[in-house]
Amino acid sequence: MKWHLITHDYYTGKYNMEFDLQLVKQLKPDNAYLRFYGWKPFCISLGANQSIKEVKTEKALIDNIDIVKRPTGGRAILHAEELTYSVVLPNIKTISGREIYENISNAIVAGLRLFDTKLNDVMLEKEQPKFRKLLEQPSGALCFASTAKSEIKFKGKKLVGSAQRRIGNSLLQHGSILIGKYHRHLVDYINTQNDEEIKTIATELNSKTIEIESILNKKITVDNLQDSIIQGFENYLNIEFYNTVSLPAS
Repeated sequence: MKWHLITHDYYTGKYNMEFDLQLVKQLKPDNAYLRFYGWKPFCISLGANQSIKEVKTEKALIDNIDIVKRPTGGRAILHAEELTYSVVLPNIKTISGREIYENISNAIVAGLRLFDTKLNDVMLEKEQPKFRKLLEQPSGALCFASTAKSEIKFKGKKLVGSAQRRIGNSLLQHGSILIGKYHRHLVDYINTQNDEEIKTIATELNSKTIEIESILNKKITVDNLQDSIIQGFENYLNIEFYNTVSLPAS
């Protein structure tokens, strides 16, 4: 299989989601893509089955925060200080989505451990939470309020959130590798007037998530992190990238 690499740059939420879908629709057999990107302006993405009514759209507009729907499932994320990745593969029916999900997560883990030895404690979640029960909680609209099986955590706290979907003859998986703390401001945009509920959501988000800069206690550059994740993919999946693609600005 030929693996293609698309390197990091910043785009709008609409551009990012449409481009991931474009890769899915135009994927040729025996080809695969690994893409990195950021969000400019910052953007709240909602899972495919979420309602836009779950967020304060007027406040987001005033604060110059985009809102976009993801083609994948999952719950709300505020994309800000992070490295976002997407992987597009042929839909191979003999390989389960769970196995692909786990392999991609392990490749990211390998890259994080290469980036800094203090990240050697990153690992995959082994248990699958009861999502129906979680969705009934005040924090049920937030992606980073819980960790699904094979998602990446550091000492019990979620560091990488990912979602996957099979679309026609292709499979899309994309996710957020948290770098800084700004994603925690998502609580400011949850559409509820209940102050106690907001406090509960904020407490859960702060207690259940962690970011690379918080672990390492220093600022990091996206390009250096990207390079390590690329090497993690090459090492863990035993692949080489056929070419590197740079996209024009949106």
